[in-house]
Amino acid sequence: MNYVIALERADLNYDEFEPLYQQHYKEMQDRLRSVGIEKPDYKPRLEQYFNACRGGWLLHYTVRYEGKPVGYSNVYLMQDMHNSEFVAKEDTVYVLPEHRNGIGRKLVKHILDDLRDRGVKSVTISPVTDLRVGKIWKRMGFKPVAELMTYTF
Repeated sequence: MNYVIALERADLNYDEFEPLYQQHYKEMQDRLRSVGIEKPDYKPRLEQYFNACRGGWLLHYTVRYEGKPVGYSNVYLMQDMHNSEFVAKEDTVYVLPEHRNGIGRKLVKHILDDLRDRGVKSVTISPVTDLRVGKIWKRMGFKPVAELMTYTF
């Protein structure tokens, strides 16, 4: 298969990836609605997002198949406020349903290798859109350390 995983600038390719962002957000909305949590429609704060990308503290990893976007992940880089370690927090990992054939796992491995090379000490990831991916991440070495809970007003 002709998949290419890369680190790209989201501020330069957003228009190309926006349909995936919207589809991912819709899948997440539907999943949360199934447990009684309503999320407003997709309305990103693009200027803040692009500033984070330009500043180097939001990384935008992409998956392309024959040149076309089929997946992505956004990862924030920061220093832990408690111990100053260099850490990462996943914001999103998404692959179009018709490409969910192991490429998501390869994307996460690529991200982990890149973050390790950058000196990151730990990565926090949270399955929200599809809870089944948590099983895959456990097999990749992630450890459950907390339960994610939401209270809505």
